[in-house]
Amino acid sequence: MSDLDAKIPGIPHKHLLIGLTGGIGSGKSTVASLFEQLGARVIDTDELSRGLTQPGGLAIPAIRDTFGADFIDATDALDRRKMRELIFSDQTGKRRLEVILHPLILKQAQQFAAAPTNATYTLLVVPLLFEGRNYKDWISRTLVVDCPEDIQIARTMQRSGLTKELVQAIMVQQMGRSERISAADDIITNDSDLPALSARVDLLHKRFLTIAAGSH
Repeated sequence: MSDLDAKIPGIPHKHLLIGLTGGIGSGKSTVASLFEQLGARVIDTDELSRGLTQPGGLAIPAIRDTFGADFIDATDALDRRKMRELIFSDQTGKRRLEVILHPLILKQAQQFAAAPTNATYTLLVVPLLFEGRNYKDWISRTLVVDCPEDIQIARTMQRSGLTKELVQAIMVQQMGRSERISAADDIITNDSDLPALSARVDLLHKRFLTIAAGSH
């Protein structure tokens, strides 16, 4: 399926809310930023999560109670390195963290999405959009940022300093590439340079404007 081959299902008569997702290292943030430059409103659930786990964040008391003070650093924020090590070695720990964070992230995302905006449509960036069902019933359509897995690994290693093995461990916990593509309404391929990506974003932006115009 190409970037613009996806079918356009019936869109509800409401503000167009598009769930943007993709595997680690696919370039979700870059794509979202390009759409934002074209006038889209962007709500990034990773940013919401960081806010919830920063010093004094709403999730900090529950994380301290559940995991212990060792997982809170000297600034009263989540110790991300220690938590990352735990959740990739302990599925129970991962689920316990999700029980704390996911409802808070969802509530904030819904609040932001319901707020008035001059943007014609909104992009909701959710890394695990298809893995969970929390967002399924209130987004209008889905957009997947796709690239080959070797590019995902290289980008993530360069950006975060993680080892190849750890990046692969993260990828194993995410939905597979082919399954993610099959679930998407739209796909944007990010396997080249920024000008090529910008051109693809521009094409999809025009499509979304047309869809949004028909949803009112």
